[in-house]
Amino acid sequence: MKIVFATNNQNKVKEVQSLVPKNITVLSLKDINCEDDIPETQPTIEGNAIQKAQYVKEHYGYDCFADDTGLEVHALSGEPGVFSARYAGPRRNADDNMNKLLNNLQNKEDRSAQFKTVVALILNGEQHTFTGICEGTIIKEKRGDKGFGYDPIFMADGFSETFAQISLEEKNRVGHRGKAVQKLIGFLNTKA
Repeated sequence: MKIVFATNNQNKVKEVQSLVPKNITVLSLKDINCEDDIPETQPTIEGNAIQKAQYVKEHYGYDCFADDTGLEVHALSGEPGVFSARYAGPRRNADDNMNKLLNNLQNKEDRSAQFKTVVALILNGEQHTFTGICEGTIIKEKRGDKGFGYDPIFMADGFSETFAQISLEEKNRVGHRGKAVQKLIGFLNTKA
């Protein structure tokens, strides 16, 4: 089975490729020569994932899955949420985003947060969604050099290291994207 993962983020492609069974080939947007700026204009994480998957199916004809992820910080009423990648502006700079978040949390005691990933799948004309959530805490300074995005300041519940300090395998096991993708893979295995 061949299926497109509608992302330009090579870090996400690597994460997912390390999780899928060998009988499923995951193609990236680059593999199908898609250089389009795929719209993400929905007000929810789920809506953006669905919009991206539908775009690839409609314009390129491939069965496809897409994800959208947001970091939801409780003391900030769920910010940055659907705007996580662009929290500090349109440049999508991870350091700027983390610095803004840390600044906004300076006087907050509650630093609890969750990463939420929604994977939207379009397969054989049907649409399915799979959600993964990882609860944790925003620490006060960046730690670690693995991962991407907010990983250096997010510590999952039960851990003493940030997502940027643990292995990719461990992150996939406990992380939001790994949980959503495991649900996706379980579903795909019933179809493969």
